Amino acid sequence: MSLSMKATSKGQGTYLYCVADSGEVVNLGGIGLEHCEVYTIVYRDICAVVHSCNAEPYLSSNDETLKTWIIAHQTVIDTAWKRWGNVLPSGFDTIIKGEAERGSDENVRLWLEEEYNRLKSCLEKLRGKAEYGVQIFWDSKAIAREIAETSEEILKIEAEIRAKPKGLAYMHRQKLELLLRKELEARAELCFKEYYDRITKHVDDARVEKTKKAEHGTQMLMNLSCLASEDDCTELGKELERINALEAFSVRFTGPWPPYSFVGRA
Repeated sequence: MSLSMKATSKGQGTYLYCVADSGEVVNLGGIGLEHCEVYTIVYRDICAVVHSCNAEPYLSSNDETLKTWIIAHQTVIDTAWKRWGNVLPSGFDTIIKGEAERGSDENVRLWLEEEYNRLKSCLEKLRGKAEYGVQIFWDSKAIAREIAETSEEILKIEAEIRAKPKGLAYMHRQKLELLLRKELEARAELCFKEYYDRITKHVDDARVEKTKKAEHGTQMLMNLSCLASEDDCTELGKELERINALEAFSVRFTGPWPPYSFVGRA
């Protein structure tokens, strides 16, 4: 059994939200998907945060329904994290099924017992840490202008364009655009490496996420999920303020959240 196990047959099931660093037996009330009662299944000093359900996936063709379920899933994990301070989040729609001789809750308790040392080790590595989002944007047009004004090769081609007839100048303009694009890509790569090195000095772990579409005239240069303690977060914030103060750059810093992105790396 594993955190990613999903049931595919009907019968009794137990929906798993997370494993928490607590041996508390508690009912958290109807905060689960479709207002299901959320409760804990305990083994020694850790517990699974769950609700009882049918052993079949939560499926819907309605996007709003799916969104509501995902928000409820995250809300339960956030509630557990705030209550106990340390959790291993499970993916949406993780359901453990029962068997003829053993119910699904008992299977969860057995899984906690079998995986206790591994789960406890993961919890220890994440103790006192939270996930933060770091996104760095740049004004690519402003950077391109700065490159065009300072690159000797580009300035040389621009001078050649001014001295050529219109027909020949067109070919040089294509060459100029290609060169500018290459220099912009090289600058982006250089900035990414520099800022990544500066940021990762202040975190325990970092995961590079996909960049998103441009917004408000800026382009996303970097998208990171970071794992950091509260003390590290203070220094990280100062580093990001220095980057944010640079001309043509801006930073978005979000969190803290439960360590969604780092469970498999703990």
